[in-house]
Amino acid sequence: MVQIEKALTILTTYFGYPSFRTGQEQVIQGALQGRDTLCVMPTGGGKSVCYQVPALVMEGTVLVISPLISLMKDQVDALHQVGIPAAYINSSLSTEEYFGTMELAAKGKYRLLYVAPERLDSPAFKNQLRRMTIPMIAIDEAHCISQWGHDFRPSYRNISSIVSLFDEKPVVLALTATATPAVREDICRQLGISEENTVMTGFERANLAFSVVKGQNREKFVKDYVRKNEGEAGIIYAATRKAVDSVYDLLLKSGVSVAKYHAGLGDMERQSEQDRFLNDEASVMVATNAFGMGIDKSNIRYVIHYQMPKNMESYYQEAGRAGRDGLDSDCTLLFSSQDVQTQRFLIDQSQDVSRIPAELEKLQSMIDYCHTETCLQKFIIMYFGETDVKECGRCANCNDTRESFDVTEDVQKVLSCVIRMGQKFGKTMIAQVLTGSRNKKVLEFRFDKLSTYGLMKDRSAKDISDFIEFIISENCLSVENGQFPIIYVSERGKDVLLGKVSIQRKGTVVTKQITKDDPLFEQLRALRRQLAQDAGVPPFVVFSDKTLQDMAARKPMTEEDFLEVNGVGLAKLERYGEAFMEEIRSYAMQQV
Repeated sequence: MVQIEKALTILTTYFGYPSFRTGQEQVIQGALQGRDTLCVMPTGGGKSVCYQVPALVMEGTVLVISPLISLMKDQVDALHQVGIPAAYINSSLSTEEYFGTMELAAKGKYRLLYVAPERLDSPAFKNQLRRMTIPMIAIDEAHCISQWGHDFRPSYRNISSIVSLFDEKPVVLALTATATPAVREDICRQLGISEENTVMTGFERANLAFSVVKGQNREKFVKDYVRKNEGEAGIIYAATRKAVDSVYDLLLKSGVSVAKYHAGLGDMERQSEQDRFLNDEASVMVATNAFGMGIDKSNIRYVIHYQMPKNMESYYQEAGRAGRDGLDSDCTLLFSSQDVQTQRFLIDQSQDVSRIPAELEKLQSMIDYCHTETCLQKFIIMYFGETDVKECGRCANCNDTRESFDVTEDVQKVLSCVIRMGQKFGKTMIAQVLTGSRNKKVLEFRFDKLSTYGLMKDRSAKDISDFIEFIISENCLSVENGQFPIIYVSERGKDVLLGKVSIQRKGTVVTKQITKDDPLFEQLRALRRQLAQDAGVPPFVVFSDKTLQDMAARKPMTEEDFLEVNGVGLAKLERYGEAFMEEIRSYAMQQV
């Protein structure tokens, strides 16, 4: 009990939190009692505290295995801000910096040392580790160790051999946010963790509101959404580089401070774009899934998936980058039937052919999610193996009050046109025929002679394309895979044509503003950005949005009051307290 009381004092003094979150105390107590543990907590659940706090209780240096350079840097910066000595070893260091860091590590100068898993392949590095006192090895993103995981990395397989290097066996703590029952079992087996030593806090993220938008103009939705939430940090994920470039250009032309990230950019440009986003110089990041794993930015208010990702694990991890500070945030997936072909193509390019069937199975779960009419959060949580799950009451499906319209007649027009065109074309050509286009190909095929030619000429081709997407999502039209996706009428579509089934369509999803305007919060945010620039760290490392919101609500004027603010410890009070209190006093004077 003495150790856990010491841990709580450390949490308050260094991190500024009055109590542990769900699961944290159980994990920390287990680690301090020498129990190897698997910790499964959702993104933003506070996994890093589970090894950072014990590092200040235990004797020696906790070794943290982390797969990403950016995460290591963010976490070490944040630890320095609260007065905890920490360092990292990765490929960004020069030879001189590497040896200097390892020399200090051998002398026990750090409480935490972050390393990339690939570093464990080096016999020289292993020899240097033997010189250190390592009471615990924390393995972040532990799902990477499992062949059933969505992000399997062979270098993670070597971690188990490190444990035997030391005369006194270190405690092993594996941490992940996204693990199905099969992945959890595999992690425990690989690391020799008893399955009963698994701490799971549940996969629900109570501050996130999920939504799936189908059959709408994606470009228009994104432009409207970003405009309404100007100044808020957001990530827009796309499946391909081409789509990233397209959305980036769209927002840039609209005057948005936007950054982009994909594997086609050079290392320097990628790093520069990432830094612009982390430092709040760009409010929106448009990226492929190459971006974000290990990004510790806590004030991301929304994540939009411009295209459907390939599996639920990737989706929940990417969407979960919103609202890490616990504030209300939005996760929106814009679905198009073309996304299915894109992801199937990407899966077919897989280096490991044996994994393709399992990947296709995961893809099907993702497609099912996009079409479910039940609670979206419940669907996700049940995918990860939880059974007793209630509806969230926050997602778009739980709160859908849009009016439904009978569109059966318009659906029949489209289906009839598809049949008359021989069921051999894609949606662009179908839309052109229905809108009465004089396109050269339309005339060549003599489609202008069809009874359905120009049947919907009062609508634009883009509107008709979106409507065809809606009909596909209603399973009335199907898409045949191939170099050019061909659309044909499904069995359900035939029933619609025969008048056996009617189709209802809900009104358009309207974009919304996530946060309420608060002038003091905005002033504190501007001050945070300035202080972060001076300190050479990202703004969220100074204080999270949640801390700033609490500060704006409490308006502390004394050091005692400032320490009451959520997320303020002694080091932060000393470093930033006076500047923020001065800003609050100035604001209060203006209100008089």
